[in-house]
Amino acid sequence: MTVDEAVALQEKLAPQVVRQTPEGFSPRVAVGLDVAYATDSDQLAAAAVAVDMSTLDSVEEAVVLGTTDFPYVPGLFAFRELPSLLRAIEQLTVTPDVLVCDGQGLAHPRRFGLACHAGVVTGLPSIGVGKQALGQYDMPGDDRGDWTPLVDDGEVVGRALRTQRRVKPVFVSIGHRMDLDTATDLVLRLSPRYRQPETTRAADQAGRRALAGGVGVQDVAD
Repeated sequence: MTVDEAVALQEKLAPQVVRQTPEGFSPRVAVGLDVAYATDSDQLAAAAVAVDMSTLDSVEEAVVLGTTDFPYVPGLFAFRELPSLLRAIEQLTVTPDVLVCDGQGLAHPRRFGLACHAGVVTGLPSIGVGKQALGQYDMPGDDRGDWTPLVDDGEVVGRALRTQRRVKPVFVSIGHRMDLDTATDLVLRLSPRYRQPETTRAADQAGRRALAGGVGVQDVAD
């Protein structure tokens, strides 16, 4: 797929994003998605880690090693990462209730970041939790749970959320079948001790381990 074709696909799929959370939404398993890259290489490790929402323990992980042939283009990261991430999700034996992506959702120039793409393709509720802002925001207050709107081109596309007192905020945006209040609450539940949600931390660690050791699919419970 060319860059122009990728942009056209995002524009075609963006209207399919559902900005409401399903009635009775009460997730028991959140799956964190993250991709680690080898230094100076197109080799990647795409990790999907299932986390029990009641304990925040990792219950299963799947890692797919591969390479990407799509160029590094801002706004099109999903085309580098999503194919391998989908294979990792398919390897899981538990059923995700929500996907938590290390990246953007609606906070995207075409309102269709990685979290939106993953949610629309799988049909699962999804959220994006980014380390960097895509848009403008005022710094939230110092306390855990403080937030301010993240705005792009006059539209609120997410929130700058303080998950720990006096720690840099993360940037939350909805992906699919999700509203911003629910996404914010979910990120705070998943971030009791650190800036990043436990889902993201676990997926990041799984991907790095796989790159270092050449590990394929691994079940944490084993």
